[in-house]
Amino acid sequence: MKYYIIAFISIMLFGCHNSEKIENKKTYPKLEPNRYNVGFLIMNGVYNTELTAPFDIFQHTIFRDSIKAMNVFTLANTDDAITSFEGIRILPDFNYLKDKLPKIDILVVPSAEHHLDSDLEDKAMISFVKEVDKEALYLTSHCDGAFVLAKAGLLDNSISTTFPSDIDKMRQMFPELDVRKDVLFVHDGKYITSAGGAKSFEAALYLSEHIYGKKVADALAGGLVIDWNLNVVPHLIVKK
Repeated sequence: MKYYIIAFISIMLFGCHNSEKIENKKTYPKLEPNRYNVGFLIMNGVYNTELTAPFDIFQHTIFRDSIKAMNVFTLANTDDAITSFEGIRILPDFNYLKDKLPKIDILVVPSAEHHLDSDLEDKAMISFVKEVDKEALYLTSHCDGAFVLAKAGLLDNSISTTFPSDIDKMRQMFPELDVRKDVLFVHDGKYITSAGGAKSFEAALYLSEHIYGKKVADALAGGLVIDWNLNVVPHLIVKK
């Protein structure tokens, strides 16, 4: 009888162990073919608006007809949930340190709490941004995300901008850069840097208009009840 009991306990333990493995197995987002892959670089302290504003705009491209829409997903250096500055917990879709990543066509760098200090010492993160830059069509930053692009050396030959009150700080930290005031975003080559905050919507709508045309951008803005008119948004497009 005791052998049956031992066998039963073994089966239960094995079953529970397997169940735990199944429950903890990581799942990845389904990326539809023939779409732009848009990765959002997130970390603890990421600011909600700089993340969710462009995420909303780009995700809504799937509801527009006859365009190459966008797959949107998040990237972090961990499998654990990250916590935004405002307290939202977000489970990253991919761990860029160990997961097999899809090709990233557009990398979005939202601002985070420590983008002016300790984040810039994260060699793995900076190296990841440099690696993505080799094949990406566009890299966009919002607010102090521009500091990450600058630290990676990607803005050395480009005009850029950042959060208005941090422009002087960026000029001091990267004196070789041409950092502009009085604009909400700058598009120079493959780099789009924006002032951030609620104006992250404008930078994302601009990229949408640049890729898809005014009609689609207007539809995206209308779907989110945003007044969109590129002509009245202070910006700079650098002609190469």
